[in-house]
Amino acid sequence: MVERGTATIVMLAVVVLGLALCLAVTRAGVAAIAGVRAETAADAAALAAADMLALGRGPDAARSAAAQTARANGASLTGCECSGPFATVHVRIVVPALDASAHSTSRAEVRLSASR
Repeated sequence: MVERGTATIVMLAVVVLGLALCLAVTRAGVAAIAGVRAETAADAAALAAADMLALGRGPDAARSAAAQTARANGASLTGCECSGPFATVHVRIVVPALDASAHSTSRAEVRLSASR
């Protein structure tokens, strides 16, 4: 024997489950986007640092360029190692919606070739 109102409770459970699933998918999407933004910021910062090294401006100018480029991409520079022809940068993007942050590391190499 089916009681009156059972269908309402089942539908309410289905709606709640659907909302929970939507929230989980949204959080996963926000996290994925933050990760890609961190990777983009790290790549750009590493290239900016390598550019300064290629121009012979030194590690301090490379760090400054990396920090400025990271900020322009919504990230903060958490580390920058510029030695020889290599620039390795670490960036962080805060994701307030998740109360978390995304991190990424990128490395660029300066290859100077003789002009023809």
